[in-house]
Amino acid sequence: MNAGTLLALAGGLGLFLLGMRLMSEGIEKAAGAKLRSILEFFTTNRLTGMLVGVVFTGIIQSSSACTVMVVSFVNAGLMNLYQAAGVIFGANIGTTVTSQLVSFNLSEIAPVILLAGVLILMFSKNRNITKFAEIIVGFGVLFLGLNNMSIAMSGLKENPRIVQLFASLTNPFLAVLLGTVLTAVIQSSSVTVSIMLLMANQGLLELPICMYTILGCNIGACTSALLTSMTGNKDAKRAAMIHFSFNVIGTILMFAALQIALEPVMNAILAISSGNPGRFVANTHTLFKVVQVMVLLPFSGLLVKLTYLIIPGDDRKVDDRDKYQLKYIGDHTVFNPATAVVGATKEIERMVSLAGENLNRAMNALITLDEDDIKTVYEVEKNINFLNHAITDYLVKINQTTLPIEDRKNIGALFHVVNDIERIGDHAENVADAAVQRKKTGVTFSKSAQREMGEMLDMVNTLVRFSVEMFSSGEEEHLEDILHLEDAIDEKERELQRFHVERLTRNECTPEAGMIFSDIISGLERVADHATNIAFSVLNNEPEGV
Repeated sequence: MNAGTLLALAGGLGLFLLGMRLMSEGIEKAAGAKLRSILEFFTTNRLTGMLVGVVFTGIIQSSSACTVMVVSFVNAGLMNLYQAAGVIFGANIGTTVTSQLVSFNLSEIAPVILLAGVLILMFSKNRNITKFAEIIVGFGVLFLGLNNMSIAMSGLKENPRIVQLFASLTNPFLAVLLGTVLTAVIQSSSVTVSIMLLMANQGLLELPICMYTILGCNIGACTSALLTSMTGNKDAKRAAMIHFSFNVIGTILMFAALQIALEPVMNAILAISSGNPGRFVANTHTLFKVVQVMVLLPFSGLLVKLTYLIIPGDDRKVDDRDKYQLKYIGDHTVFNPATAVVGATKEIERMVSLAGENLNRAMNALITLDEDDIKTVYEVEKNINFLNHAITDYLVKINQTTLPIEDRKNIGALFHVVNDIERIGDHAENVADAAVQRKKTGVTFSKSAQREMGEMLDMVNTLVRFSVEMFSSGEEEHLEDILHLEDAIDEKERELQRFHVERLTRNECTPEAGMIFSDIISGLERVADHATNIAFSVLNNEPEGV
């Protein structure tokens, strides 16, 4: 093998890997949020989860990307292990789509596909169209790389030493090991199988060895999910272990079957492949995966239980009141650009829950003057400030990564939401300051003043609840209620200020109490404004920098 052939092979492999990455990332950016929504919605049982896994992975052309996303969903508590098992099973079938495409030699039209994608990228200003153009470019680069590798390999069969080297690979165990190691290094079973497909077409690899190497690819494909899960919680590790266990057990079963009936299985696959070696490799990859899923899907519940034996114990629960702890994002969680905004949104929901509870705690302390409540308000406010900085830093970090287009549109709004929540926390602290002042000076409120503040707080609580529901769901179901409540709270604030002045003129209220009362209802009105901003964030989600 001369240096020119080696360089051609390396260049072809580089183009192939680049094409795979461009395609996968382009699809995730263009449709990642929609695919994620489908993944969330249609995983209620094993069968639908499996079908979604097939479609999802077939579209994004990467079982690793799908499995990593599932691991991050489990880590964030958005999917349980039984749902994850179905999707992971389906992903193993969906990943065979790439080898099927490769087996239909599209290399001749690759330059045309590549040129079309590049022209769209050059002349289109539409962000969505350019993302789809990246997918087309990736597709073209992928097959251009395949063509280069195929040309380079055509010269290898003229080299007796190379032919002898590959012919000496007859041990099934070594073939499985080779497939495992190559796929673990490349981190893509699709790439390894595609390389074998080209080698089979050139007559460099015997078909039985291709079959055993494919089994090794199954195990090596688990590397990405296992590495990703290392930073996650125990359920995330279990999700990755489901993938690993499925492939190891499936490989053992298929290996045993080939030891018993290699010739009949090989002849049957050759028959449906019309004797074409490349189609044989692609069909073997697909049929192995389909058979593994058919055999193991009924036992997916047992696989989940097995992961609890392999990874025992529970994670320490991060409670909403835990000081200076992130629950859904941070170093202890799985980071994946496709689900990064989901994790940030969950953390923001936790933050707004803390702020709402703290406001009510402060209002209660204002009336009861409970020292423990006052102290807790200040402690929780420090936690809210910590979350404000931590979430903001995280949003800055993920905004610099490759995010789905729909998620990138929401980033700017999330920055504003975090700021609004922090301001609600500040108002709770202001109420606690007023309680401290009351306790020092002995200022008292009239029954009517207490009742009026309670009525306004109830209205604000309702508005906050509607706003959080709207923010969490992204739906506009409560929009009219929020607009009505916001107007009603503004009117309530003006009405209570008028009642306050009337009490002062009748000497029913001291000036000191009146000042505190006026500040409190003004603060509640501003809390309502911040809550309304949170609700409207789902409507104002234009992309940053567009």
